Amino acid sequence: MVYTFADRMKHLGTEASFETLAKAKALERQGKNIIHLEIGDPDFDTPINIKEAAVRAIYDGNTHYVPAEGIYELREAIANYVSKTRMIDVKPEEVVVGPGCKQLLFLTMLALINPGEEVLYPSPAYPAYESLINFVGAKPVPIPLMEEYDFRMDHEHIKEKLTRKTKVVILNSPENPTGGILTKEDLKLIADCIAERDDVIVVSDEIYSRIVYEREHESIASLPGMKEKTIILDGFSKAYAMTGWRLGYAVMNEEIAQKLTQLVINSHACTCAFVQIAGIEALNGPQDSVKEMVEEFKKRREIIVSGLNKLKGFNCRKPAGTFYVFPNIKGTGFKSKELADYLLREADVAVLPGTAFGASGEGYLRLSFASSIENIEKALEKMAEALEKL
Repeated sequence: MVYTFADRMKHLGTEASFETLAKAKALERQGKNIIHLEIGDPDFDTPINIKEAAVRAIYDGNTHYVPAEGIYELREAIANYVSKTRMIDVKPEEVVVGPGCKQLLFLTMLALINPGEEVLYPSPAYPAYESLINFVGAKPVPIPLMEEYDFRMDHEHIKEKLTRKTKVVILNSPENPTGGILTKEDLKLIADCIAERDDVIVVSDEIYSRIVYEREHESIASLPGMKEKTIILDGFSKAYAMTGWRLGYAVMNEEIAQKLTQLVINSHACTCAFVQIAGIEALNGPQDSVKEMVEEFKKRREIIVSGLNKLKGFNCRKPAGTFYVFPNIKGTGFKSKELADYLLREADVAVLPGTAFGASGEGYLRLSFASSIENIEKALEKMAEALEKL
């Protein structure tokens, strides 16, 4: 049998985190004990009140179809939460619920972008951005995130790259993989760049909005005139340790929400009913678990940054948000993938090469500290031993 595929499949990428996870799991089947610092999955359990809400919802019969855009009560809870945290007025009709932010990002790209149009996005960045831009036939225009600028997007680079073909500007703050955060001043300058462009939409990926340390999360949608020009992507995966539940949401102008709902109907019909009810409990229930998780991440951040800076050839900045560090490893003399492969093979530590997040990630590694302090300390020790062999 000879299989032929649509040409568009040539443009679709993948994610190195899942590929590295598969390699690590294969080594574990051979008897190795791998320390996983590659995957962005909180090692905390989903809070018990959220799990109990889902179980009750199943027994109450919430196992059928629900409205494509999401259960009204969840959209209402999301609207209230976003209104409060972003200081904007959001209605339930401006919210679309989906099975994770990634699906909503995909549908947003399909709804907004024509072949040949241009999309500005941060680089290095979450790999789905470039992959999906290519998939819809648009031109990816990377905006460099410079280490000396704390990996924040510089508005001057956006101004330089904006053309009449620009349709979307993607922001990600706090940012994966670097942990950088856009300040209010950064956002004002970026907003000024596109203030006169009624044809440009900002897609603001804020999935790590709850995982910030010394500063508060800021959204470009909060700035005057920007709510109508912005689509906020957020969800439950990171803040509530619900990665496997697949529950996210997008907040946008009601006209765009209607188009996105059409795509939902034609793709996955609706998001799991009892998972949505668990989402209501997550937003409306106690928030202590989120605060405790972030406090624990903060402790881990200190340990991993300090430890990495003791490794020969490593230089690691302290991330302002997320649970990732993005150390500069140029001093080792190794390419990113070479060193990541070496550490997996010789130290039994799974990390990601910076190039998994685009060509501009060369010279860096990404490590997740969504793992126990014991694992982080052991990983640092084993990495030091492996590097000594070089």
